[in-house]
Amino acid sequence: TNQKNYRLRIELLDWNNESAFAEYSTFSVRLFMVSGESDGYRLHISGYSGTAGDSMRLHSNGQRFSTVDRDNDGCSCHCSQQYGQGGWWFRFCSYSILNGRYLGNCWSSCAFRQGMVWNHWKGWSYSLKSVSMKIRP
Repeated sequence: TNQKNYRLRIELLDWNNESAFAEYSTFSVRLFMVSGESDGYRLHISGYSGTAGDSMRLHSNGQRFSTVDRDNDGCSCHCSQQYGQGGWWFRFCSYSILNGRYLGNCWSSCAFRQGMVWNHWKGWSYSLKSVSMKIRP
């Protein structure tokens, strides 16, 4: 995906087997360029369409990828460590966490931002049943 534009489609499934999607017409991640990993897999997305609501563009676009051992989120709270333990493009802990913990069917009573979250569709305390991210040219 280095310096090329792709389409990103995110498919979400809840515990009632209802589905929603978010698609971004422009998706790219700046990978290891001349400066090595210094750009931190920065995410660039735009052109949202879909039924899930846009939980990525505002808070993930332009962000570097954060993990428990590499905090790039711009928040002193260290989002990856505090919310879900998974890596993601966090900006002040974001509106989406698709690499969060798989919490099972706890409906809307899941721990705040701990599961697989897409806030604009189900809110902070709903952990999704399944998520897929599909990339194509």
